[in-house]
Amino acid sequence: MIALPLLGAAVLLLLGRRSDRWGHLLGVAMSLGAFAVAAAVFLQLLGLNPEQRRQGVPLYEFIPGVADMGLLIDPLSISFALLITGVGSLIHIYSIGYMSHDHDRRRFFAYLNLFVAAMLLLVLADNYVALFIGWEGVGLASYLLIGFWYVRPRAAAAAKKAFIVNRVGDFGLLVAIFTTFTVFGTVDFDSLTKTAVGEAMQAGAVSQTTVTAIGLLLLLGACGKSAQLPLQSWLLDAMEGPTPVSALIHAATMVTAGVYLVVRSGGFFENAPTAQLVVTIVGVVTLLAGAIIGCAKDDIKKGLAGSTMSQIGYMMLAAGLGPVGYAFAIAHLITHGFFKANMFLGAGSVMHGMNDEVDMRKYGGLFPVMKVTAVTFIIGYLAIIGFPMLSGYFTKDGIIETAMEHSAILGWLAVLGAGITGFYMSRMVFMTFFGKRRWADDAHPHESPAVMTIPLVVLSIGSIFLGAFLVLGNRFMLFIAPAVGRPEELPGFHPTAPAGLATLALVAAGAAFAWFRYGAAEVPALAPRGSFLTTFARRDLYGDALNEALFMRPGQWLTRIAVFFDNRGIDGVVNGLAAGIGGTSGRLRRIQTGYVRSYALSILFGAAVVVGALLYVGNM
Repeated sequence: MIALPLLGAAVLLLLGRRSDRWGHLLGVAMSLGAFAVAAAVFLQLLGLNPEQRRQGVPLYEFIPGVADMGLLIDPLSISFALLITGVGSLIHIYSIGYMSHDHDRRRFFAYLNLFVAAMLLLVLADNYVALFIGWEGVGLASYLLIGFWYVRPRAAAAAKKAFIVNRVGDFGLLVAIFTTFTVFGTVDFDSLTKTAVGEAMQAGAVSQTTVTAIGLLLLLGACGKSAQLPLQSWLLDAMEGPTPVSALIHAATMVTAGVYLVVRSGGFFENAPTAQLVVTIVGVVTLLAGAIIGCAKDDIKKGLAGSTMSQIGYMMLAAGLGPVGYAFAIAHLITHGFFKANMFLGAGSVMHGMNDEVDMRKYGGLFPVMKVTAVTFIIGYLAIIGFPMLSGYFTKDGIIETAMEHSAILGWLAVLGAGITGFYMSRMVFMTFFGKRRWADDAHPHESPAVMTIPLVVLSIGSIFLGAFLVLGNRFMLFIAPAVGRPEELPGFHPTAPAGLATLALVAAGAAFAWFRYGAAEVPALAPRGSFLTTFARRDLYGDALNEALFMRPGQWLTRIAVFFDNRGIDGVVNGLAAGIGGTSGRLRRIQTGYVRSYALSILFGAAVVVGALLYVGNM
């Protein structure tokens, strides 16, 4: 699984321009090959008894006494592998058409392959050190892909911003790994289960405070990679990259790596209730923040990016709720990978037919001319808002019900987030595909070629049926139990529960309000000024301003102070000493006149002084 896309990336990068004509085909073939291997491994895993569905694959000795390089094949890792390679392959195929006119298409597919390989290593690794290598690999690949059009200043700046913000989270993950090895003497997942960590705490080998600290540090790493508060500021800027990048990295795979990390590290969180509570708080705050941001974005990709923040917030909320929450978090992660990738690629299809225009205020009435794109996008939209019987209805409502059982506050905040989702996603659909045509004179919208629309159709099918398949009968919860633990009591699906009915009512109200504002009413060409809350959302909740005030400007002052101290202090002492010696030698140099009479007079004067001194001493 890992070697095929890694080989594809190496071949395309090393051959360079010589592979321009067929490089994209090789990239697709390598991704499809990885998917075929993942599917074969999945079928092999299904043939085993549930208690045997956790297989280690040792590779080689990596760091003696610390960690070996090995893979862990279990229901959790194989679920991610299927998502990464399956949805990733569809995005590779879509990219053939989307990037057809780009002269660097071969390099783009090399980076896509590199990303898939790194992401697979991240989720298949059997220890934290190997996971960290994959973790940094996807960080590198995302930097290369976000800044693919590096000649554009905004794309280059967005790539650097994503890279730097993620380094903050990576620092937390790195310290967590160091602390884990120091305290437990291992970084292997099999040695850090809930039982193992609990026994170490009971034996007094590790304190509650240490386990809580490890959990919070792991959460910091997860926040950076999954764009959760307070490390969310990079995600919306990252939309400067090509749209397939947004679909692959910022919808289906990389941004979900933080959720994977928290679920895989359940042994720490389940033994640290404080850290677990913080996970749920971060999740619920982020799901609301992302939804609010999505309400005010006219850029279709940035609106979807805010939605991604919000939906991952739901997953993070569930990941803090124990084994039942783990199952719903990963189930929603999988279904979200389908319907959000569907909508991102749909947005790319719209841009493809609209001269790369991203402002939804310049769309309108696109349904008749882009029917395949419109229908598949609307299916994804219905899935994400939780329309009955579609994928999101089962997985997101499962998260809300589980949250409600743990805390009414968390549950009702999640319900509120669902209502806001109904509004901003409906707003996006109405502004893009319905209403009056607001196109520019040079726009000639048309349907995308089959190489782009076929992946949309496949993803939309998953958006319809996958949720019911995973949730009904607790099918996915039972499948993933060998990896994350089986709950004491299996939950049922309750479509008439108060939380579910309230969610549907708020979603319907949000959609109706969106229709009133953006479907039935005229959409102005320029965005109205709006209220303070609108400005707040348009400015991404002032996340960048907060980072500048708390980190960037204090950092500038610290740098200036350090430079002043270096120039006037350290360099001042060294330069002052050198200047003093130089000045003194310059003055002493004037004694050497070159005149013999001067030297003779000096000798005479010196001799007189010596004779005088001797006579004085002799008379004492």
